[in-house]
Amino acid sequence: MLHKKTLISIVGPTAIGKTALAIQLAQHFGTEIISADSRQFFKEMAIGTAKPDAEELAAAKHHFIDSHSVSQLFSTGDFEVEGLKTLNGIFQNHDVAIMVGGSGLYVNALINGLDEMPDIDLSIREKLNKQFEEEGLAAIQTQLAALDPEYFAKVDQQNPQRMIRGLEVFLSTGQKLSSMLSATKKERPFNIIKIGLNTDRAVLYDRINRRVDKMVADGLLEEVRSLTPFKQFNALNTVGYSEIFDYFDGKLSLDEAIAAIKQNTRRFAKRQLTWFRRDEEINWFEPQQGPEIIGFVENRINNK
Repeated sequence: MLHKKTLISIVGPTAIGKTALAIQLAQHFGTEIISADSRQFFKEMAIGTAKPDAEELAAAKHHFIDSHSVSQLFSTGDFEVEGLKTLNGIFQNHDVAIMVGGSGLYVNALINGLDEMPDIDLSIREKLNKQFEEEGLAAIQTQLAALDPEYFAKVDQQNPQRMIRGLEVFLSTGQKLSSMLSATKKERPFNIIKIGLNTDRAVLYDRINRRVDKMVADGLLEEVRSLTPFKQFNALNTVGYSEIFDYFDGKLSLDEAIAAIKQNTRRFAKRQLTWFRRDEEINWFEPQQGPEIIGFVENRINNK
């Protein structure tokens, strides 16, 4: 089935240059950008999430940057609903729209849709939250790895909410969450062209290290300090923030905290690549191949 409208989805690991490419494509096609980065939604978090700066935001219209507060829960299901509504608005005036971001679950929600999730026994959730508080994340990870190894392998293992989610589904229903995730893709009324950015691992890791140094120079410590009242919210239990909180709590020296951010970001980039490489529809390019990517996209649009 041919559709006139096209969504260009740009994915890849953190620090690879997705924002720059999205702006280049948005300017070329005269259109707008939807951010699918689960941390850039939050207006209180800027430096540690490497949000587009004022100049970049002025270069193309962005949606879902600073759209929510860390005190609000904004789930993948919410993003699917609001993202489709936003996309619909963009398609009123443009034939092409761009989505950019490294959060695989959010990208997947907009492109493939989410399956209906089963009802959860809330007493099980309560019990798991208590266990997490008393025994730490490792106890939850161990159980989930045993009960649903497929889900465990593909989600962020440092995210307690995701770990508990996988366990509570299994313990409530006896079914694995991995077997429920997007078993059937929803049909979308627009074409989708998937672009992935990647480069040599040593180059990527160098980009990550330099980006972290820049965040620190730009005032990451002050930003994290200002977020101390929100520390308990899940949005802040994330790379670049939790390590600095550990420094403030005296658990790490500043040098150790910065080294930990770099290491955890590199691990995160590795997990992102593992996630995206499973999608055979993604067309991979190097970050500097902007002109080739534009040519590729135009060719695909014109030959649809």
